[in-house]
Amino acid sequence: MTSGQGGANPGFARGRRLRSTPAMRRWTAQTRLSPADLVLPVFVKEGIAEPVPISSMPGVVQHTPESLRKAAAEAAEAGISGLMLFGIPADKDAVGSQADAADGVVNAALQQLRADLGDELVLMADLCLCEYTDHGHCGVVTPAGVVDNDPTLDRYAAVAIAQAQAGAHVIAPSGMMDGQVAAIRAGLDSAAYTETPILAYAAKYASGFYGPFREAAEGAPQFGDRSTYQMDPPNTDEALREVAQDLAEGADAVMVKPAGPYLDIIARVADAVDVPVAAYQVSGEYAMVEAAAANGWVDRERAVLETLTSIRRAGAGSVLTYWAVEAARWLRC
Repeated sequence: MTSGQGGANPGFARGRRLRSTPAMRRWTAQTRLSPADLVLPVFVKEGIAEPVPISSMPGVVQHTPESLRKAAAEAAEAGISGLMLFGIPADKDAVGSQADAADGVVNAALQQLRADLGDELVLMADLCLCEYTDHGHCGVVTPAGVVDNDPTLDRYAAVAIAQAQAGAHVIAPSGMMDGQVAAIRAGLDSAAYTETPILAYAAKYASGFYGPFREAAEGAPQFGDRSTYQMDPPNTDEALREVAQDLAEGADAVMVKPAGPYLDIIARVADAVDVPVAAYQVSGEYAMVEAAAANGWVDRERAVLETLTSIRRAGAGSVLTYWAVEAARWLRC
């Protein structure tokens, strides 16, 4: 009996029948991807006159404040949910003092974007010191070159308050310091920002996929690496412990980073928690698809949407991706 006949087994060809047309496939899709699921990471650099292309991330730039305003307006028009801001200051020092300066590059950008857009987009501020320190590590370092956890927490609290004052809707700590969420929550509450939520980079791995980002954010460590405070790629249970700790300290939502190589982690976290789960499709993931598409090895649009759908399918409620605006336009066609 051929597969097209079905015969006595009515389920024999059911899968094929339910895939027979594009409309049928849309009707039966278990996972939906929409513009509102997407968040665009953006870089704003102090002291440049024109946007600077990032060589390892085709189509992505370091923005000027004015080009960022235009990009934000386009993001809002495309229907995505928000922006994640990263800043590159003109001057760096040992403690990243520009991170909490009222006129610092990200804080000034937040003020302008909030004035332009109000609440039309969720403005998320990445909170880390690596872009702001002259040594490129995510916190204050000792004379021996070791990141000093507790003084770093004091800096994080100060930065969180400055970002909230500047207009950030969400504070997103990514430094992976012990106790960072508790310190930030206490700082925000003490400054009367009790309603400002925290999106914790709870499961952030010491990944090989961050290379292009370090060009974009100009935050590569000048010595050593971040393996002692970011998570070790072979470990899964550790991710659940980190997530649980951040939630106990007051996080309102959690993130897994990177996304594609850690779909199993996204799934485990999503199963374990009752708060929003985000995933960050990082620079290396973006660069690989762009390189393959440029060489004609993959269909670019199809590959992009497939990767984003897989992240949603794993359990992420929202996806940070450098394709956010372009993908949103495809989805609305």
